[in-house]
Amino acid sequence: MDLLRNLKILDFSGLLPGPYATMMLADLGAEVLRVESPTRPDLIRTFGGKNFAAHGFLNRSKRSIALDLKKVESIEIVKNLVKEYDIVLEQFRPGVMERLGLGYEVLKEANPQLIYCSLTGFGQTGPYRNRPGHDINYLSIAGLADYSRRKGERPTPQAVQIADVAGGSLHTVIGILTAVLHRAQTGEGQSIDVSMTDAAFALNALFGPGYLVDGVEPKAERMMLNGGSYYDYFETKDGRYFSVGSVEPAFRKQLCEAIGHPELLSVAMSQAPADMHSFTERLKKAFLSKTYDEWLPIFEEFQACVEPVLPFSEACGHPQIKAREMVIEVPKSDGTSQSQIAHPIKFSKGSPSYKHVGGKLGEDTVDVFEALGYSEEQIAELKEKGVF
Repeated sequence: MDLLRNLKILDFSGLLPGPYATMMLADLGAEVLRVESPTRPDLIRTFGGKNFAAHGFLNRSKRSIALDLKKVESIEIVKNLVKEYDIVLEQFRPGVMERLGLGYEVLKEANPQLIYCSLTGFGQTGPYRNRPGHDINYLSIAGLADYSRRKGERPTPQAVQIADVAGGSLHTVIGILTAVLHRAQTGEGQSIDVSMTDAAFALNALFGPGYLVDGVEPKAERMMLNGGSYYDYFETKDGRYFSVGSVEPAFRKQLCEAIGHPELLSVAMSQAPADMHSFTERLKKAFLSKTYDEWLPIFEEFQACVEPVLPFSEACGHPQIKAREMVIEVPKSDGTSQSQIAHPIKFSKGSPSYKHVGGKLGEDTVDVFEALGYSEEQIAELKEKGVF
């Protein structure tokens, strides 16, 4: 079942944040049509190598048309498309779509119920509105990078793009679906302004309020959850790691028993900084006394909120990941399939669907033009003019 089968999205985004958002919506049945430049392909197509698999993942189930948005004919085509594709996502810097003649005020004349979402690094207003940036920059300005590190060490580049995905992609999905619900109730479309920096700043959910209310500055390895306690990663005898998240007393009791030192319980329960430091040091020594394979069966028996740190290859084969069917096969145009990460949300009624992996740039252009009523001669003329 396609849960969002009535949503039709015109996607002008690129790289990671926008495509991840529209992929989530496409998984749930929304019809997504990507608009790409015929001369400047999305860098995600080649980033990391010629056959970068992320493109096939981020653009699954979407169709693609090629349009040179600097051509006047392209602008008219887009205006025709928004009569049907009544949700637009764009990821250009502020003002670019307006200069092209494709801003919200112009396009809503073609469709007053248009939902128009602009996803940018810093938002449509403010002194940084036209400033370039990437995930690492947004996390820095949002205050997250400073206390997400070891004391006395430099911040660590994150392997997962937190501001891009948790900030940009997921908040874009929330914004679009909220506007869709509002439109269903009122008949009104609207514009949406999503800033990845704003969204990253909002992720300071646990420690930000402490500063705003009591002036307590979050600092590296000062709080329980950022390395200031036993809530941390511990090395084994053979150089692998386990994560320890035994925050609740019942789990700390299990942890003490699992490492063979139940007498440490009183120290483990103490909130005194000296005791927390002492308990953490005892944990370090305990974990170094056994290999990874020796610890595994122990922590399978004890429910202490302790889990192994897995490389991605092992994560794919973990029994919980497999049971939740988080790796799926998605059809390719040549009749084969490609392994991809599944949509993470489970529904009691309906389920995500995966039509095909991301295809070639502009492979659906002619079909889309024909559906708009263009003749073969008109399409040939547009091709001749370099519109696509």
